[in-house]
Amino acid sequence: MSIEVRGVTKTFGSFTAVNDVSLKVPDGELVALLGPSGSGKTSLLRIIAGLERPDRGQVLFEGQDATRRDAKDRRVGFVFQHYALFRHMSVFENVAFGLRVRPRETRPAEAAIREKVTSLLRMVQLDWLSDRLPSQLSGGQRQRVALARALAVEPRVLLLDEPFGSLDAKVRQELRRWLRRLHDEIRLTSIFVTHDQEEALTLSDRLVVMRRGRVEQIGTPIELYRRPRTPFVAQFLGHPNFLFGEVAGRQGGALVVRVGPHTIRATYEGTLDAGAAVSVVLRAESATLHRTAPPDRINAVSGRIAYTVYLGTNAEYEVRLADGSGLRVVEQIPSGVPSFRDGDPVVVAWSPEDTIVLPGSRASLEETVA
Repeated sequence: MSIEVRGVTKTFGSFTAVNDVSLKVPDGELVALLGPSGSGKTSLLRIIAGLERPDRGQVLFEGQDATRRDAKDRRVGFVFQHYALFRHMSVFENVAFGLRVRPRETRPAEAAIREKVTSLLRMVQLDWLSDRLPSQLSGGQRQRVALARALAVEPRVLLLDEPFGSLDAKVRQELRRWLRRLHDEIRLTSIFVTHDQEEALTLSDRLVVMRRGRVEQIGTPIELYRRPRTPFVAQFLGHPNFLFGEVAGRQGGALVVRVGPHTIRATYEGTLDAGAAVSVVLRAESATLHRTAPPDRINAVSGRIAYTVYLGTNAEYEVRLADGSGLRVVEQIPSGVPSFRDGDPVVVAWSPEDTIVLPGSRASLEETVA
């Protein structure tokens, strides 16, 4: 089922939590609402669920206005961060709860309930724990029970609020892969809230990046990571380096930017006047380190390794440039041994295709991302 949000605004006293937000979620898509704390993600999710009413705007399900419908009439499955399981009920009864409390005229027969619950527990790989209490389960298992309970009522939409936020890193990674596989099987329109960029990039078909109650950018993970439209999106996703300069013109189809003594070339489809102040964004993993300038790369700046962070299969280097600024570079090291040491002179090189250019000076950047 498709979801559309039109011009939704929600205030709490003098605080505007959601400010004129519009977005569309096609049928069967998995969408992440991503942003820092206080950006309006959870408030928007609760408005879609019917747990909050907007001050202005509309929420449409399959083209039908659902703004004033109660949550119970929207057929929405909601999974909370802290599970909200009934501690005195078994796993089986937790999942069956939504079916058992239906009005008598719509309540399934007991045999149908047992068949459905058993099928759902098998799907989330917990049928062997059906008699356990929530206190006897791990955090990851409790989260899967909460998901099965949400699916038991046959929702038209699945909404998840920081579903893995209280789990440790390894369990989160496992559940992300599991949820993505599950979604690909059932193709239920789903929206989840997260402030974890890795989680959003791993799970979603599309990202909605929010800031201060507004939408900054909507797109696929690749679109937002490779071509952010604002400095906030650029710095919120990944580990970017920012350099500041001005447009020198175009050469061979590439945009030429002067950054101090360096000439940087970028693949840029827009139009910028010569002399315009710009920010050059370089992802840490898009650059490579060399002893001398490589002949096959156009963009190259010289510096010295200031310090190294060893991460097993990767090494993160802070390269100090002549002007005192720094560039962060990530090197893959399958051998487990970093190629450079602190103090080594190096050349940082990257391609025009990996160069992101955003209009604006350093001052405007600092104001935008604050």
